[in-house]
Amino acid sequence: MLNINGEHLTDSDLTYVAFRLSFFETLERMALADQMGLVGEGAFGYLSEVPFLRNVAPQVQLDLLVECWAKVCSQASEQATLVDESIVYAVCESSARIVDADTDFVNHHLATGPRIQPTGKVGKLADQLRFLHLNLPNEGHYLLLSQFQDVDPDEGEKLKTNFGIDPAECEPMFDVLGRWHVSPAFGQNGDGLLVAAEVTQAAQVLGWDRTTSPHATEH
Repeated sequence: MLNINGEHLTDSDLTYVAFRLSFFETLERMALADQMGLVGEGAFGYLSEVPFLRNVAPQVQLDLLVECWAKVCSQASEQATLVDESIVYAVCESSARIVDADTDFVNHHLATGPRIQPTGKVGKLADQLRFLHLNLPNEGHYLLLSQFQDVDPDEGEKLKTNFGIDPAECEPMFDVLGRWHVSPAFGQNGDGLLVAAEVTQAAQVLGWDRTTSPHATEH
């Protein structure tokens, strides 16, 4: 379970829906960009919901998503980083937008995953997804960081202090901006979110080599 300022986010059905819909929308956008020869042109993916992280490579966005999912599913309490908090916010907002925009997409991916969900009318699902992160006691520091990018570093440090932001907690945010490759644990981290065929599909789009990586559990 993911510990966000003393409150735990667990792998509830609602959390599953948020992570799964955000994963597949980003994956499909990657596949489309590849088909059209537009890889590397423009920022997209669920992390576009967080201005500071909007330029994180999409394959890394998906790698980070399943890393965070694995923490959510852990039996132990996993302390959330600012990156984890960003991911939870982003998947909730992204999935809520998807629910509002494309019922067919939602129904398809809720009917084909490892945790079969009811399909049909989605009702209040979008609101429920947004409330999932709104009910967590995070301070939203991940949404403030982009405001400090164009100011003098010294002034930026003062502003962070004024907002109660510890510079040390920002380091993982900067680290992911420089990541490019998918972790060998990608498939293992996606257990419970993706079925084996979907891991294979994702591997092809992400250019991730399953043969040297831990495998996802068959479902």
